[in-house]
Amino acid sequence: MKKIGYTTGVFDLFHIGHLNVLKRAKLECDYLIVGVTSDELCLKAKNKQPIIPFPERMEIVENIKFVDEVVPQVNYDKKEAWNNLKFDLMFVGDDWKGTEKWNSIEKEFAEFGVEIIYFPYTSHTSSTKLREVLEKIT
Repeated sequence: MKKIGYTTGVFDLFHIGHLNVLKRAKLECDYLIVGVTSDELCLKAKNKQPIIPFPERMEIVENIKFVDEVVPQVNYDKKEAWNNLKFDLMFVGDDWKGTEKWNSIEKEFAEFGVEIIYFPYTSHTSSTKLREVLEKIT
């Protein structure tokens, strides 16, 4: 039986940390679906407008060889995503591991047979760090 994996992200200022997550996720599943966060959701949730526009971020992620399908992420409702996509595995950065929110999500998704897999956060680079550098030079 084919294992379907799912992960999400803004994927602004695409960098090696993003690539590593997608590469590692694909090693764990047969079919990888990636949700790219819309500009509106990013602005609402993080109070930041992405530098790279949403359609361009979608296209970048669509063209990563590890990614089988790209979908817009317009809200953070993981259960709604599961209802639409029926994934078996969900990949998340380990900076969320052990948080109240993700402990709750783990319990909820265990009922559906969905495993949550945490990947190490790439500490030496991030879109936030890249954004800070860009702001200093502009």
